[in-house]
Amino acid sequence: MSHQEHHRIHRIGWLRAAVLGANDGIVSTSSLIIGVASAAASQESILLAGVAGLVAGAMSMAAGEYVSVKSQFDTEQADLELERESLEQDFEHEVEELAEIYEQRGLESSLARQVARQLMEHDALGAHARDEIGISTSSRPRPIQAAVSSSVTFTLGATLPLLTAWLFGGARLITAVAIASLVFLATLGALAAWAGGASIFNGAARVTFWGALAMLVTAGVGSLFGVVA
Repeated sequence: MSHQEHHRIHRIGWLRAAVLGANDGIVSTSSLIIGVASAAASQESILLAGVAGLVAGAMSMAAGEYVSVKSQFDTEQADLELERESLEQDFEHEVEELAEIYEQRGLESSLARQVARQLMEHDALGAHARDEIGISTSSRPRPIQAAVSSSVTFTLGATLPLLTAWLFGGARLITAVAIASLVFLATLGALAAWAGGASIFNGAARVTFWGALAMLVTAGVGSLFGVVA
């Protein structure tokens, strides 16, 4: 019988950006809507604030993700270039350096040097990138993918409480948005945990808790500083 393992580490790049975007979209937009509604604003003003928050948030997520992930990418590229120069200048020293790493992981000295030399003959830079620097091809930063993923999922997440606010006006708006947003957050947390192979309950519970806290605090601020026109 063949034994197959289905690892999920290759999903970490887009999954992190997607979950962050969707979670931020739901939490920030629902909190904004509830905060404005708690200040006794009209439904038109509430929807306008929600749309403005959606657009601004989506652009902010795209820019923020791109800049942060691109910075990580640039740092890794600089390290790889430094390692490439070291390999060209003193190959044998790099063999010893890699062998020492394998010795520290439990290999005997002679075997560690044999493994290091064979791996470096196959792909010297790749071996040092993986085992010395800690750069893995499965989790390499992809700035464009992160920016697009987080921006799109933020927009989708923000649309959910915005639609709820549009459908439920008046006294029901705050309750409807709060309940719907918590359901959305719990579903998102469960799906993200499932995709990452983690506990579905824990994934749903933590995003729901923080989302509820954000909405509660924003509602309190809106009630405190709100003025009825």
